[in-house]
Amino acid sequence: MENYQNPNEPQNYQNSNFNNGNGNLMPTNLPNATAVLVLGILSIIGCCFYGVGIVFGIIALVLASKDTKLYKANPAAYSNYSTLNTGRILAIIGVVLVMISIVVTLVLGSAIGWDAFTNEELMKERMEEWMGQNQ
Repeated sequence: MENYQNPNEPQNYQNSNFNNGNGNLMPTNLPNATAVLVLGILSIIGCCFYGVGIVFGIIALVLASKDTKLYKANPAAYSNYSTLNTGRILAIIGVVLVMISIVVTLVLGSAIGWDAFTNEELMKERMEEWMGQNQ
């Protein structure tokens, strides 16, 4: 079997494309695209759990930024930019949902009182008062 790699040329470890022998390079996957997609999904799920999703979302956005720079430097060398872009969009949605949940929590806390968050009966009483005033 013939080796198509020239030992005198410097290695490109950032993108190790396979040369199929015709001078055509086969594109490889971006290194963090799948991780960005998974973290983007977790950021949306995590927005329901006390804002944990913001951690996943920020990590996904940082990884997506790094891979986007790789892709922009050589678009023909990578094949799964759509996976990266989908993960980035999901991460943005997750971060926005966490921000909305924080705003809603602050508004409810100021409207019904912070002590009502720990006492279910007091929460019910204050919500009924608040609903009665706004009708």
